[in-house]
Amino acid sequence: MKKYTICSLRHSAGKTSVIIGMAKSLKKKISYLKPLGDRAHYLNNDLLDYDAELIKSVLNLKQDKKDIVLGFDYSKIRYLFKEQSVKQKLKELSESHKSDILFVEAGRDITYGSYVNLDPLSLAKHMQTKLILVISGDEKTIIDDTTFVKNWIRHSEIDFAGIIITRVGDINEFKKKYMDHLKQLSINIIGILPYEKVLTYPTAEYISDNLKAKVIAGEKGLKNTIKNIFVGAMSTDAAFRKPLFSQENKLIITGGDRSDMILAAIDTDTTAVVLTNGILPPSNIISKASEKNMPLILVSDDTFKAAKKIDDMEVILTERDDKKIELITAMVKKNIDLDSLFS
Repeated sequence: MKKYTICSLRHSAGKTSVIIGMAKSLKKKISYLKPLGDRAHYLNNDLLDYDAELIKSVLNLKQDKKDIVLGFDYSKIRYLFKEQSVKQKLKELSESHKSDILFVEAGRDITYGSYVNLDPLSLAKHMQTKLILVISGDEKTIIDDTTFVKNWIRHSEIDFAGIIITRVGDINEFKKKYMDHLKQLSINIIGILPYEKVLTYPTAEYISDNLKAKVIAGEKGLKNTIKNIFVGAMSTDAAFRKPLFSQENKLIITGGDRSDMILAAIDTDTTAVVLTNGILPPSNIISKASEKNMPLILVSDDTFKAAKKIDDMEVILTERDDKKIELITAMVKKNIDLDSLFS
């Protein structure tokens, strides 16, 4: 069995997406671990790691959650596992899987978990895996991080496979400007993945779920993508004069008593409408939205608070994002030499 620890220098670099893309591209039996949970959420009173549950679902893994995540809280982990028992538990977990490839996902960044011996270096060392580092950011950040990695790896006793660079705007331009420098560092560049804006777009369903809202019409349109957001806190005449209002695939946030704005949304290229203040629009408007399969999403928050929540949302991959998962898999197949990495 080949074993790989996937880590990143910074939060939200794309580790989970890279794992999904590689796993779905390979015609091999996959197993997965994320010893230190860092994206906690509750489901039926169970504390779960979002990334671990996503990968289990997308890859259809039959592993028990207790054999994927050791814990979330440092104090509990230190209480349950002393330093030696953490090392022993990691070894047992890595040896218990009967698969072709084991992916071990590290925590949110390069130092996370050091206090409890669950940082990326400890994971790679104690589980005897190769280490893959995912790097993301603007061009200067990528070059700074890659240069730092050269010095960081030099002082470690791990089998370093190389780096995967993600979210690069123009791969050819990036290679032209920086590839000579990267070669001088003698670091293996496993692959460079492009930035795809479509991966940053939420669906109406994603907005509804994260707002914990009630969908009162247009359920069939919940899978549709939102590319623009418009706050309808002005007259419809003023709204029509705004360039953003004419943009496609928009989400409009407005009060439930704003029948004029809701009707204007229905009659233009609108993906969904968030109705604020818990106010239901007239039944004829609800019926019209249903006919157009345009979701009406009802929340109790006022318009400002609802807009702020949506603006603060981090758009992450979900198990229902079939098109995004297909795109990520295609990107990995095209831009990563999987045969060399897993041979």
